[in-house]
Amino acid sequence: MTRQTQPQPPRRLRCAIYTRKSSEEGLDMEFNSLDAQREACEAYIASQKAEGWVCLRDRYDDGGFSGGTLERPALKDLIADIEDGLIDIVVVYKIDRLSRALMDFSKLVEIFDKHSVTFVSVTQSFNTTTSMGRLTLNILLSFAQFEREVIGERIRDKVAASRKKGIWMGGPVPLGYNVKDRKLIVDPDEAEAVRTIFTLYARSSSTAQVVRELDARAILTKTGRPYDKTSLLKTLHNKVYRGLAVHKGSAYPGEHDAIIDETLWDEVHEVIANNRYLRKAVAQEPSPALLRGLIFTETGVAMTPHHTKKGTRRYRYYVSMDVIKKRPKAELRGPQRLPGGMVEDAVVGEIRRLLRTPEVAARVSRTLRKDRPDLGEADISASLTQFDDMWKALIPAEQARVVRLLVARVTASDAGLAVDLRHEGLGAIAALMAPAKPEVA
Repeated sequence: MTRQTQPQPPRRLRCAIYTRKSSEEGLDMEFNSLDAQREACEAYIASQKAEGWVCLRDRYDDGGFSGGTLERPALKDLIADIEDGLIDIVVVYKIDRLSRALMDFSKLVEIFDKHSVTFVSVTQSFNTTTSMGRLTLNILLSFAQFEREVIGERIRDKVAASRKKGIWMGGPVPLGYNVKDRKLIVDPDEAEAVRTIFTLYARSSSTAQVVRELDARAILTKTGRPYDKTSLLKTLHNKVYRGLAVHKGSAYPGEHDAIIDETLWDEVHEVIANNRYLRKAVAQEPSPALLRGLIFTETGVAMTPHHTKKGTRRYRYYVSMDVIKKRPKAELRGPQRLPGGMVEDAVVGEIRRLLRTPEVAARVSRTLRKDRPDLGEADISASLTQFDDMWKALIPAEQARVVRLLVARVTASDAGLAVDLRHEGLGAIAALMAPAKPEVA
C-alpha cells in the first residue's frame, strides 16, 4: 500500500511595508499618502498569500523626510529589525520611497543581501537576487537621483530669483520681525531691542561686556535664550536689519523695512574691525597684556596695548583709540599713552590694597559663607592676604585671567587710575585661596 506524501506548506515570509513622503503637507488628513502606499502594499502581499507572504503589523512610516538621506527614524527602525532577523521581505510602493540616492540604495541592498532579505516594489516588478534585476534597479535609481537633482536645481533657481527681488524666502525669523503673508513685518518692541544691541556694541570695545549688559537688561534672542558671543555677532552681521535680502554673499534691496540705519551699522562694524585687529595683535604678542579690554580713558575710549623696540629692548604701552584713529588733539582729555609695566603694577597694587580693606573682606565673607559656612571671617580675611603668594606662583597667562576675574574696569584720568572690582570674582578668588573644606567622616 502506497503512502501519499502531504505537500509541505510554503515557508512563512514576514513582510515589512516601508512608506515615505518628502513633505509634511497632507499628513494630517484622515487618509494620506502614507496610508495609500501602505494599502497598495498590503493588497500586493495578500495576493502572494499562497507563497507564504504575511504582512507584519509594525509600521515603518517616514512622513516629511527626504529620500536623499538615510537619516530617517522609521528607516533606522526597519534596518534594526532586519539586523535582528525579524524581516524576510521589504515591500515598498516605488523604489524611490526607499531612497533617491544611488549610493545610499547600494548600502541598503548590501544590508538586505547580508541578512537574506528580498526587496520588492509593488509598481516596478524586479528581483534583486538576479543580475538583470540589479541592472534594472540601478537604471531606475539613476533616473530617481536625476529627478531629485533637477528638482533641487529648480528650487535653488527659484530661491535665487526671489532673493534678487528682495522677497523673504523663509528660514529662522530674526529678532525684530514677524512673518505675515510670507513677508517680514517689523515688531516695534523687538525692533527697539535690536537697536539697543547695536547701540551698546557701538559704544563698547568688548563683546563680553555687551553680552553681560544684555543679560542684565533681560534682552533675549528670538527663541528666548540669553545672548552669547556667537549669537550676538550673528545678529550684528545680519544684513536683514539694513533692509536687505542676502543670497550667497550678495545683498539685494528687500521688501521689508530696515531697523538699523547706515550710520549705526557702520559704527558697529568699525568696532568689530578694530576688535579683529586687536585679537590679531594678541595672537602675535609674546606675553598677554593684563589690562586688554579693561582700561579706558575718562571719556570712555578704550586703550589698547602697543609696543616699540629699541635694539633688543621692547617697551610696552597702553594707547587710546583716539590716538590710533588720529582724532584732533583738542578733543582729547586725560592721558592718551601710559607705560604698560607701570600701569599694570599700579592696578595689581590697587587690587592688593582693596583686598585688605574691611569693606571688601566683609562683602566677600557674606558671599563665600553661603557655600562655605565652615569658614569664619578671620579665615576669609587671612585667605585674602595670601594674594601676593598666589600671584607670584602664576604664569603671565594665568595672571591675565585672574585680573579679568577681579577687575571690571580701569579708568585712566589726570587724577590717576580708578579700579572697579568685580565682586563676584573676589568670592571666586577667595574660595581658591581658602583652606580646604574638611571631609565628613
